[in-house]
Amino acid sequence: MIGSQAAAAVVTGPDTSTAVTTDTPGAASCTTLLIADDDEVTRSGLRTLLGMRPGITVVGEAADGIEAVEQARRLRPDVVLMDVRMPRRNGIEATRQLLAGPADPPKVVVITTFENDDYVTAALSAGASGFVLKRLPVPKIAEAVRVVAAGEAILFPAALRRMVTARPLGSAEALPQAALTGREEEVLRLMATGRSNPDIAESCRVSLETVKTHVGNVLTKLGAQNRTHAVVIAYETGLVVPGVTG
Repeated sequence: MIGSQAAAAVVTGPDTSTAVTTDTPGAASCTTLLIADDDEVTRSGLRTLLGMRPGITVVGEAADGIEAVEQARRLRPDVVLMDVRMPRRNGIEATRQLLAGPADPPKVVVITTFENDDYVTAALSAGASGFVLKRLPVPKIAEAVRVVAAGEAILFPAALRRMVTARPLGSAEALPQAALTGREEEVLRLMATGRSNPDIAESCRVSLETVKTHVGNVLTKLGAQNRTHAVVIAYETGLVVPGVTG
């Protein structure tokens, strides 16, 4: 199924299929990638096809969650493309263990065959920076890897809205206690619609460095694991209302 046409999964705004734009200076440099999938054919296909994409070097493979953690800590890739259903330890638990480990862990993009909100919930809760479907065309998966490596997030606004409406991940008091400034709240709202840092800078009419500072402050004040986790908090606290855009 790798490389076939697919529903949108890498998005910047509600229900669109445009990839997030990155702004990190090193985004054009080579991104190292570890692929974890229990299916040898899928794993081999991803390694071959993603390894042919510009700016990506596949440094290793793993056939289960335990091996994924071991290989990631040994090879220190920028990104791990993590399957969900794997033997010995599933991809969600492997993600949680990997990101709770030593400082400067890799970014994780969860990849699965199943378009299931429970997986989105579990992946975000575990600290994953993104979630893509195996049926996406390979260039889209490659772009997701590069986007996450550059410090952005792969967001599913529609899925996030449904997920948070059905089952909040955290305390609704997190935002009031965070004491965000007005500008930081504005930046968080824009992040919640999948806007990249350059887009936010243009919308707020401030410099890119100022946006990065605001984003960093938002993550710190919310105690968010990453940009995606901050967006979940924005929905669950009512700062962004599910189903309402703009």
